Amino acid sequence: MHTPKPIIIGHRGAAGEAPENTLASFALALEQGAQAIELDIHITKDGEIVVCHDETLDRTTNGSGLICNQQWADIQRLDAGAWFSEKFKGERIPLLSEVFDLVPEGTLVNVEVKHAYEGRMEKALLAFLQEANRYEDVVVSSFDHKVIQRLKRAEPELKVGLLYAANLIDHAAYAKLLEVEVYSLHPHHHSFDRADMALATADGLAVYPYTVNELSDYQRMIEAGVTGIITDFPGRLKAYLNT
Repeated sequence: MHTPKPIIIGHRGAAGEAPENTLASFALALEQGAQAIELDIHITKDGEIVVCHDETLDRTTNGSGLICNQQWADIQRLDAGAWFSEKFKGERIPLLSEVFDLVPEGTLVNVEVKHAYEGRMEKALLAFLQEANRYEDVVVSSFDHKVIQRLKRAEPELKVGLLYAANLIDHAAYAKLLEVEVYSLHPHHHSFDRADMALATADGLAVYPYTVNELSDYQRMIEAGVTGIITDFPGRLKAYLNT
């Protein structure tokens, strides 16, 4: 039986070859053939949604401290590229809206909510998505499954995905526990195989395992029949799929 090729999802853009979660990284992922991108969001003190993995600025910028305690005007002046290489000096943390401006309509954007911030993030994200009106292009995922449940109940049109690292006995059965419609599963790739995929497919779930970077793991996920593969190296995966 022919297994469709999984879509290529650029993890934080093309995080293996550019500074993660920057416009340069997302642009590179798209250039390399990614059909989707994955990114992470936090909220500033003044309510702006910014794209960054960590809750602090320390690792990926020349700034420091919690994002939620800082104003966007201060964050936007920081360098978010030089830590990766001199080539990317001057890259900065983007707003979620800037990434949406960059990514063409029809390209899937996997938005990972890192923290609820006492409900501030959910309110801001829903307002942004309603304004952007690109529900077909977006799936919101989180390790905080209560956030996902609340978002889906607040906006039934929104596609939501469960992000997790647990080696569940029945991934699809767990999704039903949320008592809302779940669009996709986002398991760690070591915790997912062909049998798991069969159960997910039977329940109509898309599956986007993370973060798959080695050729042997690409092959394992392809053989399992996953819907898409989240990778730091979109170009590498594209080349492998084309062999």
